[in-house]
Amino acid sequence: MRQLSYLKAIGEALREEMQRDETVFLAGEDIGASGGTFGATKGLFQEFGAGRIKDTPISEAGIVGLAVGAAAAGLRPVVEIMFDDFITIAMDQIVNQAAKMRYMFGGKLRLPITIRTMCGGGVNAGPQHSQSLEAWFVHVPGLKVIMPSSPYDVKGLLKTAIRDDNPVLCFENKALHGLKGEVPEEEYLIQFGQAAVRREGGDVTIVAVSQMVPKALAAAETLAGEGISAEVVDPRTLSPLDKETIIASVRKTGRLVIAHEAVAPCGIGAEIAALAADEAFHALRAPIKRVTAPFTPVPFAKPLESFYLPNAERIAKAVKEIM
Repeated sequence: MRQLSYLKAIGEALREEMQRDETVFLAGEDIGASGGTFGATKGLFQEFGAGRIKDTPISEAGIVGLAVGAAAAGLRPVVEIMFDDFITIAMDQIVNQAAKMRYMFGGKLRLPITIRTMCGGGVNAGPQHSQSLEAWFVHVPGLKVIMPSSPYDVKGLLKTAIRDDNPVLCFENKALHGLKGEVPEEEYLIQFGQAAVRREGGDVTIVAVSQMVPKALAAAETLAGEGISAEVVDPRTLSPLDKETIIASVRKTGRLVIAHEAVAPCGIGAEIAALAADEAFHALRAPIKRVTAPFTPVPFAKPLESFYLPNAERIAKAVKEIM
């Protein structure tokens, strides 16, 4: 099967959905002729033109406001917020408008909005360009939240998001952009709320999110050499969350480690830990562990940022602590 990078898979998903449905259009800062800050929309402006690829002012509230109005009028906007740190400027439009309008209109109004945004550290972009804020939006009824960890997943989930009649936030970790993986040439979709078991195991469950998935797999390989069989579960979508797959794994292994790049307090790891405590408490043979970033802004200096980010060694250490 052919290999595509994470970024190329995003571009292919956007192209296919724009070809399939003329109501799909893109909007964001510098996404037009220049192809976007990270290159995800490269070539699309030349193919679809200024009528469907909209370069916007530097106004995140305006970008999402445009999407809300366009979606309410029958279009399918896909908008890019260059860094998820900047999504804070559009919080009113996302949390108070996009998330609630379909509910407030009794389901008569569709709001098919896809918001793509880049999250995470690892590229020395500093504390205002490196956060992982996904948990804020998992907390809001009316929003769907996806965090693809591979080229295959980002294409399939993004295509599903664009076809969904509800607002979807797609958090794309910058550190994954160059990751290559198998992506079929034929069309496929990935249903929301379906986790993927990336590695089978019997001693411990590692639930890993986004770029923590490859790190968890590396940790599992190291642990296997020490006689510990780790099962790695990738939720893929955080809202809806595939509770059944996570609980089934925890009941099988009796141990749970959760890895995500965001800080620990009120992160998605806390929700997964609460889920396990609620529904698999009697299966647990050890305390639940979380591997996260420290509760501090993301450092700019490369050595400090490397120390800040969770890694395979820390995941393996957490597993050994509960074995």
